[in-house]
Amino acid sequence: MRLAQWMAAGIVLAACAGPALASECPGWSKPRLADEIQALEERISSWERAYYQDGDSPIDDELYDQATARLEAWRACAGASQRHTPKLRVTTSRSATDASTRRHPVVQTGVNKTDKAGVKRWSSRRDDLWVQPKVDGVAVTLRYVDGELVEAVSRGDGERGQNWTARAQALPAVPNTLAKPVSAVLQGELYWLLSGHVQASPQRHLARNRVAGTMRKAAPSAAELERVGLFVWGWPDGPEAMPERLAGLTALGFDTADYTHALSDRRDAGYWRDYWYRTPLSFASDGIVLKQGTRPGGRHWRASPPEWSRAWKYPSQRALAAVRGVEFRIGRTGRITPLVYLDPVRIEGRRISRVSLGSLKRWQRLDIRAGDQLAVTLGGLTIPTVERVVWQAGEREPLRIPAARDYDLLSCFSLIAVGPERPLGCASQLLARLDGLSDALGMNGVGEGTWQALIDAGAVAGLLDWLALDQAALEQVSGVGEVRARRLRQRFDAARRRPFHAWLEALGAPPGSERAGGNWAALVGYTQSDWQALPHVGATRADALVAFFSAPEVQSLARQLGGTGVEGF
Repeated sequence: MRLAQWMAAGIVLAACAGPALASECPGWSKPRLADEIQALEERISSWERAYYQDGDSPIDDELYDQATARLEAWRACAGASQRHTPKLRVTTSRSATDASTRRHPVVQTGVNKTDKAGVKRWSSRRDDLWVQPKVDGVAVTLRYVDGELVEAVSRGDGERGQNWTARAQALPAVPNTLAKPVSAVLQGELYWLLSGHVQASPQRHLARNRVAGTMRKAAPSAAELERVGLFVWGWPDGPEAMPERLAGLTALGFDTADYTHALSDRRDAGYWRDYWYRTPLSFASDGIVLKQGTRPGGRHWRASPPEWSRAWKYPSQRALAAVRGVEFRIGRTGRITPLVYLDPVRIEGRRISRVSLGSLKRWQRLDIRAGDQLAVTLGGLTIPTVERVVWQAGEREPLRIPAARDYDLLSCFSLIAVGPERPLGCASQLLARLDGLSDALGMNGVGEGTWQALIDAGAVAGLLDWLALDQAALEQVSGVGEVRARRLRQRFDAARRRPFHAWLEALGAPPGSERAGGNWAALVGYTQSDWQALPHVGATRADALVAFFSAPEVQSLARQLGGTGVEGF
């Protein structure tokens, strides 16, 4: 529908002047773009502070990645050449000698992310390649001396992290004493134990946050401690070759070998990525990590992603979507449904450009406007859903917001049923009434598009105006030629012959009227008690039926139908 038609129909679109693709520049003024960039930089910094200093994850990895990519795109739009890099370190708010922080005995490197093509390029130049699931938890370094756990450090900035030693010693999944009295530095992931978790099934388990919360609590319960598992994915100072490292970790009591496999032509990276994505596991994961079997010794590592590993994330289950505008659609019963228009995003291979909020109350709670950034996911893998507002635009776009009290079962049987109390007009509800009428009367092929064309041409301004349209009048409507006009007239004539109960539904009568039988004259005389005496009609429904049949506009429609010879009127 064109913008002019949206406005005429009482639909509100607060247009963000930016183009349809999220990768392109928003159409903001330079001062506003600068303000939005600054606000996003501050937001990303707060996320990084929570992650690096507290081990917390206020935002999903995939949304964080998309937010940082959006920041870089906006900076490019503003002409800034420098790229955003995390500025924060764990020592930002604590001194380097604070007893609450420790230096890692071997730095945590992190890992660069890539895609299918990147995996192919990276692996084509290497051999002795292995794969592990990318467990979604909080990273930890464990140091053992003669088999005894003496230190546990959170990831922090890779060089320093929080001193988690006492808490780690209380975790059942972390052995205080190894099966062999060796001295070793181990790196791994503390994860939240799940039962039969399938990553391909969207769900908000917040596993990483639960682990981080347990590690921060002053006195977590025994049940919480038991829910924290450990996956050891690295032994920096262990044997040089991967098979020997895996055998050694198995001998020490860890299950690393169960989730570490050599890549082959038969079971390549794509195979394992799909396998772990769809197989029930005891932990959440967000992709796979590819590693060379041999790599430099831990003393040569740096707190930055190395060249000897890559991460390949799973398909995005949620996307960061920019809001282009908001439409308030009014249904045939007066229910107001806000629709949010988005810069198109892809989730699970589907292109998403619009999402329903379901109710006006939800929109009022979220206050979504053009320029806001939303986390969008697929409910049940099919229905686009707004998960949450990730952040709101600094400049709030004005909207004309309908009031629920202005629209109901008896409002807007025509375009002219408008007053100061209904500033958005009646076109949206009338269009919905006409679309519902088509379904009730079996007018196949006559949908919203047809009714909108008739309204735009001025041929229809009320629920039953189409009854008076002849062939010549229909041919004057834009897009309706002689053949289509003849077909429409045939469908209109067939609708006129539909039975009385179908016409009651077409007029929008509340459910229950079909149980009464009789004709219009009889139903108009029904009292609240008469309606309530019918099966499955309660007091509320009876009141609605009395109000419907006594409404002046409805009675006028009934007289119009009686004058054209429709059965029962």
